[in-house]
Amino acid sequence: MRDSLIDILAVVAWAGAAIVLVEVLHWALGRLGRRSELAADLARTAHHPFLATVTVFAVQQAIRWRVDDFPGRDGVLHLLVILLIAAVGWLVAALVLVLEDAALARWRTDVPDNLKARRVRTQVVILRRVTVAAVVVLAFGVMLMTFPGVRALGASVLASAGLISVIAAVAAQSTLGNLFAGVQLAFSDAVRVDDVVVVEEEWGRIEEITLTYVSVQIWDDRRLVLPTSYFTTKPFQNWTRTGSAVLGTAELDVDFSTEIEPIRTELRAVCEGSKLWDGRVCVLQVTGAIDGNVRLRALVSAADAGALWDLRCLVRERLVTYVWQNQPDALPRLRADLESSGAPPIRLPRPSAEPPGDARVFSGDADAEERRARFSGPDGSAAADDTTP
Repeated sequence: MRDSLIDILAVVAWAGAAIVLVEVLHWALGRLGRRSELAADLARTAHHPFLATVTVFAVQQAIRWRVDDFPGRDGVLHLLVILLIAAVGWLVAALVLVLEDAALARWRTDVPDNLKARRVRTQVVILRRVTVAAVVVLAFGVMLMTFPGVRALGASVLASAGLISVIAAVAAQSTLGNLFAGVQLAFSDAVRVDDVVVVEEEWGRIEEITLTYVSVQIWDDRRLVLPTSYFTTKPFQNWTRTGSAVLGTAELDVDFSTEIEPIRTELRAVCEGSKLWDGRVCVLQVTGAIDGNVRLRALVSAADAGALWDLRCLVRERLVTYVWQNQPDALPRLRADLESSGAPPIRLPRPSAEPPGDARVFSGDADAEERRARFSGPDGSAAADDTTP
């Protein structure tokens, strides 16, 4: 009885010493964390898994080396081995979280030029999920291998592994497809967290990318949840693939008698008077003249998709107001020739031979020439009229 009590006190002493050691290290990391964010995150995230690992290991070693044989000793040691494997897996997963936080802290996404940061964030998040899943699977596998019966069963399972793998692949084809698609998205840069996309005729931003699904936050705060394989098998629009700055249009139908130059001047005034415009593109062009009307298209640019939406609405509103107040005869009308009145035809002012810079998209300044070079054919010829935006 006395020996048993001494053995129990020895085990408790070893466990207490382990707890004291861990708490001292935690206190030291907390002090260091006042100057280092990494140390603070390590002390905050890895404290409990490290405490569990060290304590279980200390109890296991105390029983193995200090306590003599007693009923159920092998079972207790086996249980402690399983708990130790689980604690080590927990600790590894916690360290992965710390490394992820350290990587994300270096790359902030709340800055204007965040293209590289969004790429790194997407890759780190996907790798974290893959690593944590792998740690859990490996830890569970190692636990099973501690049972002698499972080890014996493993030999027969390996003999039929080919058939089992085929059956599992067929049964989990969709799940595995989404898993590999998630990894592909992380490293292909086709889509990243915070990218602005148009999918299923909905405009929104990528909110979350996991191994199985992608969550898209729609502009009206709805959520569109799609499988990751959607973005590797179907076309979608990515407005921020290479940068956040984008172009947008506002179209207006007017009569053939409309004077274009005053409207172009008004468009320039609207853009220059708005903070939404980023100063790159402000162009008014006639893109159609059919069905008795002339279609005007205002092409403007903004620093991001949200600013572009508001700028397009502003341009459309101001141009409609300008036409109504200054050229009411330019409103769309339906003509019918009932009889010949002999009245002279309406003569519009003759346009200049060379259109001004704010009437051209692919020529006139350095930015337009660069755009022309990107959208020209291999021989340098411009794109056809019916394919030019």
